[in-house]
Amino acid sequence: MDEAALAFLDKNHSAAMTTLRDDGTPHSVRVGVAAVDGRIWSSGTQGRRRTAHLRRDPRSTLFVFDSAWRWLALECRVNILDGPDAPQQNLRLFQVMQRELSPAPSPGKIMWFGAERSIEEFLTIMADEQRLIYEFDVTRNYGMYGTSP
Repeated sequence: MDEAALAFLDKNHSAAMTTLRDDGTPHSVRVGVAAVDGRIWSSGTQGRRRTAHLRRDPRSTLFVFDSAWRWLALECRVNILDGPDAPQQNLRLFQVMQRELSPAPSPGKIMWFGAERSIEEFLTIMADEQRLIYEFDVTRNYGMYGTSP
C-alpha cells in the first residue's frame, strides 16, 4: 500500500469485511480495523460465520470508509491468529483503535461496549469470548482515499 492508503487507514477504523460463502456468494459485515505494528488487524470470534468462511477460503475484501465519502478497498488473504496470545493481540488492536477517542479512556482502562474496563477484565472477556485476530495480507488496494478531490 502507498503512504496515502496507510495514512487513511491510520485515521479510519470503520470498515465492511466481505468473505465468501460455500456457494461463492459474498457475506458482508461491519467491522473495526487498524494497522498494528505494520499489519492490518480486525477482531472476531471462533463462532462467527466469517471465521468459518475464512477457514475454508482465506480471501476477503475490506472496504474502509470515512464520513466524507472517501474510501479504501483492500483485497486480501486472511490469516487467523487464535493462539494463546490472542487476548493480548486484541488488547493491542483496541488500544490502537481507541488512541483518538474523545473522551479518552482513563489510564489503564479500555473501552468495551461503551464501558471502561480494566486491562485484566478486558483480557478475561477476550478469552471468555474466544476472541481472535484476523490479519489481512493485502494483495491489491484502490479507492478514493487521498487528500485531493
